[in-house]
Amino acid sequence: MRLAARAMARHGLVHAYGHVSIRTGPDRFLVSPAQPLGTVAARAPGVEVPLDGPLPAGALPEVRIHREIYRNRPEVGGVCRVQSPAVMALSALRETPRVMHGLGAYFAPKAPLWPGVSLVRDDEQAERVAAMLGQAAAIVLSGNGSVTAAASLEEAACLAFFLEDAARIELALLPARGAGPAAREYSADEAAARAIKAGGLFERMWHYLCSGDPEWEEEQ
Repeated sequence: MRLAARAMARHGLVHAYGHVSIRTGPDRFLVSPAQPLGTVAARAPGVEVPLDGPLPAGALPEVRIHREIYRNRPEVGGVCRVQSPAVMALSALRETPRVMHGLGAYFAPKAPLWPGVSLVRDDEQAERVAAMLGQAAAIVLSGNGSVTAAASLEEAACLAFFLEDAARIELALLPARGAGPAAREYSADEAAARAIKAGGLFERMWHYLCSGDPEWEEEQ
C-alpha cells in the first residue's frame, strides 16, 4: 500500500489528492492514510475499512468507491484512485482513451466515463460508479481523474500508469484530427491479443514505478 501510494505521486499520477487500497481479507481492505500520497511514510499503518458498516475515522469519504468495488468484485485485490493530468484533460472533452497503442489495450474498447462532476462522497453515487465500472479495468470520472481495479494493488497501480499513457497518446493525436490520415485504432482481436500479462510485463512496470523508493530498495 505504501509503495503504491508513493509511486502514484512519484510518477505524477496524483497530487494532493488520491488514495490506494489493498484487500486484506474477504470482508475488509486497507486504504492509504488521509494525506497526500507522496507523504505516506515508511511503515505507515494505513486505515482498515470493513466492507460492511460505516467508514471508520481516518478514511476519506471517496473511499466508498473502493468499498463498492470490493463488494461487487470478489476477485479484485487492489484499487487506485488517481488524478492524472492527461486522463482529466481528455475527460473534459467527454472522452476516454481509445486503444491506440499497446498499453491502452488493457481498457478495450475504452474505459467508461462517469458523467458526474461532483466528488463521489455518498453511498448511492459510489454504488453507481462501481456498477458503471462493471468488469472493466478502469473508470474515468469527468474532470476528476480515474479509478483502476485489478487482482492486486501492484496491477492496479500499473493500470493507472497505462491509462494515463493511453490518454497522453490520444491527446497528442488531437491536432491531427481531420488534417490527415485517421489514427490507427486496434481492433477488438488485436487489443485482446495485446492485453497480456506474460513475460513479466506488470512486474517490470511495478519495478519501474517503485524504483528509488527506500522501502522498495530495502526489500530487494
